[in-house]
Amino acid sequence: MLLAACASGSVPIESVASTPLPDLVDRQAKIPIDAVKMSPQSDENPPQVYSSDYAQPVPIPGAVNTAGAEDSPFITPDGNTLYFFFTPDVIVPLEQQILDGVTGIYVSHLTNGQWGEAARVILQNPGKLSLDGCEDVNGSIMWFCSTREGLTGIHWFTAKLIDGTWQNWQLADFDPSYQVGELYITPEGTEMYFGSQRPGGYGGLDIWFSLFASGTWQEPQNITAINTADSEGWPALNLAGDELWFYRNYGIWRSKKVAGEWQAPELVLSPLAGEPSLDQAGNLYFVHHFFVNDQMIEADIYMAVKK
Repeated sequence: MLLAACASGSVPIESVASTPLPDLVDRQAKIPIDAVKMSPQSDENPPQVYSSDYAQPVPIPGAVNTAGAEDSPFITPDGNTLYFFFTPDVIVPLEQQILDGVTGIYVSHLTNGQWGEAARVILQNPGKLSLDGCEDVNGSIMWFCSTREGLTGIHWFTAKLIDGTWQNWQLADFDPSYQVGELYITPEGTEMYFGSQRPGGYGGLDIWFSLFASGTWQEPQNITAINTADSEGWPALNLAGDELWFYRNYGIWRSKKVAGEWQAPELVLSPLAGEPSLDQAGNLYFVHHFFVNDQMIEADIYMAVKK
């Protein structure tokens, strides 16, 4: 959410393009020395489950969560690989994050029930600036949003996984008038779900979907069954494609598909829970933001196990 929150604006990357990219360093080293690592015990607003389908959420075990901000989780279907966005200090603006050498997309792997040290996913040429986030991984294809040299604002890119390394990044090919916000693409690559303030919605962000046909993404359609005058965004589907998960009003909601139609959504998790991602077992991964006296302190990746 930290990067995507500015997706509708413009970041003047040309103004910092001449600044050398800092040497890559351990992300922990960039976290402010006075940063406070929050815990469920010190949390003023812990997320609560409102569905009997799920156990109470907990921070994922291992080395992913820090006193910085871990955000935008994406779990692979097997539940063994986690991609996420990291920035060391939530109060630093995008114009400075792009220069810190550590803000961006990371990947961690699950071993013996613990998430290992995360590695930076490099999606830019050496010496070139970029700020990458809001990743969606579909097999060997990654979609991600990025602000980078030579471009104004945030744009969607794709990259390919070749011999274990993400390569061949390029601008995603669809009509920019669709105003695609954070997205989810089905495993078959035929449907895209995304949040957008594009005209024709109900107010704020709405969730839209687009079909891939005849070699192109078709005109987006509003998912009227779930959208309201409030903002709905950051969608994800379960692997079966019959549950649509999304963010609304500081919580995570779920709509079930019955006889081909999306039903009225139900609240599953709240407060301060967002950006859902599910593995093939239906376990729910999400970001939880910690606030103290109405000030965001940090963010961690949480998990709620499906019963």
